[in-house]
Amino acid sequence: MPGGDGLLSFDLHPDDKTPKDACGVFGVWAPGEEVAKLTYFGLYALQHRGQESAGIAVSNGQQVLVYKDMGLVSQVFDEAILESLVGHLAVGHCRYSTTGASVWANAQPTFRSTSAGGLALAHNGNLTNSADLVELAAKRAAEADLAESPGDRSSTNDTTLITRLLATYPDRSLLDAAQAVCAELRGAFSLVFMDEETLYAARDPQGIRPLVIGRLGAGWVVASENAALDIVGAEFVREVEPGELVALDGDGVRTRRFAPAEPKGCLFEFVYLSRPDTKISGRSVHETRVEVGRRLARDFPVEADLVIPVPESATPGAIGYAEESGIPYGHGLVKNSYVGRTFIQPSQTLRQLGIRLKYNPLREVIEGRRLVMVDDSIVRGNTQRALVRMLREAGAAEVHVRIASPPVKWPCFYGIDFASPKELIAAEQTVDEICASIGADSIGFISLDSLTEASGVPADRLCRACFDGSYPVPIPEAASRHGKFQLEVVGPPAGN
Repeated sequence: MPGGDGLLSFDLHPDDKTPKDACGVFGVWAPGEEVAKLTYFGLYALQHRGQESAGIAVSNGQQVLVYKDMGLVSQVFDEAILESLVGHLAVGHCRYSTTGASVWANAQPTFRSTSAGGLALAHNGNLTNSADLVELAAKRAAEADLAESPGDRSSTNDTTLITRLLATYPDRSLLDAAQAVCAELRGAFSLVFMDEETLYAARDPQGIRPLVIGRLGAGWVVASENAALDIVGAEFVREVEPGELVALDGDGVRTRRFAPAEPKGCLFEFVYLSRPDTKISGRSVHETRVEVGRRLARDFPVEADLVIPVPESATPGAIGYAEESGIPYGHGLVKNSYVGRTFIQPSQTLRQLGIRLKYNPLREVIEGRRLVMVDDSIVRGNTQRALVRMLREAGAAEVHVRIASPPVKWPCFYGIDFASPKELIAAEQTVDEICASIGADSIGFISLDSLTEASGVPADRLCRACFDGSYPVPIPEAASRHGKFQLEVVGPPAGN
């Protein structure tokens, strides 16, 4: 089981760990609106991006107040709490830990008092130079003669480092400080932050993680995905550009560039991370996934009676496969969406049931049928192995597996918590060996070029590192060796 506070469980079975999502960020500047409730519903729309903790910071123009806790958005906030968060400006966050353990001290938004007032910040992504930033933060704090904040010792995430660095420019505006700090950051970062008056957003020069701007009446909204804009009634304006820093308030949108744009958007956002009703670079995620399914049917045809998805993210791919192949589409697996996203630890007896807690086969649909089972990706292979066995036990005559992404052979250092290289089945086995390992009658992976074409984004504008090992931002040894716990190993920033 993963480390953390001992309460929150994602892996009901130790050998069943799927890719964990990047975080979700949301911000709103809207005088006269209930900004805490807007942020709540924005985070609700982004819940798929992180389920470990959630938080909202609000400003009434005089002070910044932060409320955060472990759990889902609906577990952390209720009507009374939201009613108490009054203001015209808010930022919110739902977290899956990619740097720092899953504990309350690492929940976001982070907060820090500065010479100009309060600062609250939410971060989606993962920095690759956190160890260097620890030293830089200590040096800058010493030069500015700043006292250590209590959170500097208890927190071990890279977001706290960013917040600490922003506070080390007491003689500059927050916009000027952010321009300087963002130029020092490496890796993936989509930031939404605020002081008492203004909403800010920034995106790394590669634009690895998504970030969009929306218009809400006379106000502004920033979110990880445009689906969150739709939920709160905001109109999509544009993406935050790679290497861009923006300020949003009554004066409109003010923009600065802290680095040249070198676009490398995450291809895996199309595969798994983003909601199907989101658009990336103008391209519908749902349509991309359907097109991938069509391509799978053309590249890996098979005689079968039924196409079924592994719900939910593989559903569009299965629809595309069925459309292209002419094989009927059906639901052969029922998913319990809430298993693994709860504070209740499963007993050893339940844990032994493994994948059966998440999926249950419809025997009357499956029995005697030759099945094409479409899934979005394979990481360890344990889920697919269990599902194939489960379908056979339910009477399936054949099980042909089709995967709507290429083999995942390399870990991600930019905000997705994949397994370690030794645990990635495709890094250790050939396609034929994977097929035999999971017990399928056949298996087919979409090619990297075909997936890229389906996304509609040119290959040279995509990060495809988990598939091809080509990392657009160099990975220091500390990050590659220690992963998300590197700051636990390095230690928190030293005080003055």
